[in-house]
Amino acid sequence: MTGTAGTGGDPFAFDLITMGRIGVDLYPLTSGVALADADTFGKFLGGSPANVAVAAARLGRRVAMITRTGADPFGAYLRAELRGFGVDDRWVAEVADFPTPITFCEIFPPDRFPLYFYRLPKAPDLEIAAEELDLAAVRAARVFWMTGTGLSEEPSRAATLAALEARAKSGITVFDLDWRPMLWREKPGPYYERALAGATVAVGNAEECEIATGAAEPYAAARALLAAGVELAVVKRGPEGVLAVHRDGTVAEVPPVPVEVVNGLGAGDAFGGALCHGLLAGWELERAVRYANAAGALVASRLACSAAMPFSHEVEEVLGRAGGL
Repeated sequence: MTGTAGTGGDPFAFDLITMGRIGVDLYPLTSGVALADADTFGKFLGGSPANVAVAAARLGRRVAMITRTGADPFGAYLRAELRGFGVDDRWVAEVADFPTPITFCEIFPPDRFPLYFYRLPKAPDLEIAAEELDLAAVRAARVFWMTGTGLSEEPSRAATLAALEARAKSGITVFDLDWRPMLWREKPGPYYERALAGATVAVGNAEECEIATGAAEPYAAARALLAAGVELAVVKRGPEGVLAVHRDGTVAEVPPVPVEVVNGLGAGDAFGGALCHGLLAGWELERAVRYANAAGALVASRLACSAAMPFSHEVEEVLGRAGGL
C-alpha cells in the first residue's frame, strides 16, 4: 500500500495545494505568561492550511495555497511570508471589506495553549467563491488539502465543496477535520459528511473525529471515517501517538516522539505537511506516519508555527535518534 496516485503526467501540477484559513499569529515571547501580562509578542504566519503548505514546501514539495487576506499591511505581510517560505501565492487575493485575521495564543507548556481568534466581522479566507477557483489546477494537484473551517460559512463552503467535486477523488484529497467550534454558527454534521464523501484521506484528533462521525474511540473513529468514504483514516491521539487505518486493511499505530514541549500549536500542521510528503513519496503507511510524527515533535519543541517547520535533514536526525524508520 503506497497511498499515491498520479496526475496524468502534468509537469506543471503542484505536489500540494492547500485551501482555507490564514492569519497573523501573535505569541508572547515568554512561555507561561498570560496575555494580560505579556509585554512583547512575536508575529508569525498562521492558519492551519498555511502552515501545512509551509511544512510541505520545507520538505522540498512544490506547493500553492488558495486563500484570501485583507487589503491591509497584515495581508501584505502574509503574502510575503508565503512567498518567502516557497509557497506559490498566485491564488491568494485581497478582500477589501474585511481585515486580515489575528490570532493570539497563550503558551503554557506542556499541554495548554489557548487560542483567541479575531475574525470579525468575517475573515477574508471565508470569502473564497466557487467561480474564482482554478478547478483545472485543483484537479491536477497531486494532493489537495482542505479543512473543516472552510466549510463553516458561505461562500467558502460552496467553494470547498466545488473543489472536492472537481477532484472527484483523484490523487490524494485530504480533509483536515479542523474543528473550531467558535467559528461555526450551524451544526457541522451535514457538511462534514459531504466532505468525507469527497475525500480520500481524513485527519483529525479524537474530538474532531467525534464531531465528524459520532465516534471518539480511535479504532471506532477510524472505522467510521472509512465508512464515510475515505481510503485512509488518521486519528491523532496526543500523548498516545497516532493511529492510521487504510481501507485495504493496513494499520499503523505509532507512538509519539518524546520532546520537551515548548508550544504544541503547529505540531499538527507539521504532521500534516510531512504526511503529504510521505504519501507523495510512496512510502508504506507506518513509515509515512513515523516521519510525520517526528516533524510534529520538532515543531512542538519550538516556539513558532510556520517558521518552526522542519527541513528533511532535521526530521531524519530525529528519526535516527529514535531508532530510524
